[in-house]
Amino acid sequence: MNVLSLFDGMSCGRIALERAGIEVNTYYSSEIDKYAIQVAEANYPDTVHLGDVRGIVASELLPIDLLIGGSPCQGFSFAGKQLNFDDPRSALFFEYVRILKEVKPKYFLMENVRMKKEYQDIISEALGVEPIAINSNLVSAQNRYRLYWTNIPGVTQPEDKGIMLKDIIESERVYHTDGKGPTLSTCQGGHREPKILMTPRGNNPGGLRALDGETPAMSSSSWQDNNHLTDGLSWRKLTPLECERLQTVPDNYTNHVSNTQRYKMLGNGWTIDVIAHIFKNIPEPKNNEMLPLR
Repeated sequence: MNVLSLFDGMSCGRIALERAGIEVNTYYSSEIDKYAIQVAEANYPDTVHLGDVRGIVASELLPIDLLIGGSPCQGFSFAGKQLNFDDPRSALFFEYVRILKEVKPKYFLMENVRMKKEYQDIISEALGVEPIAINSNLVSAQNRYRLYWTNIPGVTQPEDKGIMLKDIIESERVYHTDGKGPTLSTCQGGHREPKILMTPRGNNPGGLRALDGETPAMSSSSWQDNNHLTDGLSWRKLTPLECERLQTVPDNYTNHVSNTQRYKMLGNGWTIDVIAHIFKNIPEPKNNEMLPLR
């Protein structure tokens, strides 16, 4: 399979293809962040890097079987200023549309955040399909609600794996003082480190859980620091390894760069097991087509 990944980041799409059992012949990556590229190259040195999405010329590529990407979401996110297509980062979506029309792949996948219906409809009209909404909490220990536009047939909700925070925490890093154990409030990744909120173990007899019954949410938006005790509670940072596990990324996949950059790219990345679930629906090849080998 020949794959073109736009806004590739640290090549989450490549991990998902591997996890879905799909053989990749050529993997083209369009990315400009040098740290994400460094991580992608360290894990997949055969990646063909194309640079800025605006410079991609379809005629210079091999025939593409699968086009994937999640254009920058800052203009769409409810957590942001909601500039939508007026935000130059979110306007890069139209580069995805241009390339989709030029390369004419057999299959495509476009991911983005939950947004106002009017902007969701613009994307749906441009791509010719309605999105499926999937929350990463079905396959991981975090809340991460995303929209996926794809022509891959038969995509349904993943089976709930029942993964809890206690399943991803580094046991040697669990903080115990005076009978206290960790409870996660939110995991807001990105430019600042996410935190674990501490609460008395006596209030949490079942072990690790999230406050108010919610699972953590990991995103690339900023974390509002509260570097103090509140009502007797304290916090510690989630480790980069724990954030990898929240995103179902292989342990230490991102350990080629600083922790600051690891948090950022993990917050911007995909939940691998959601994407792998979608890719597993790609039909088997016919007539010797260069498609998945499982």
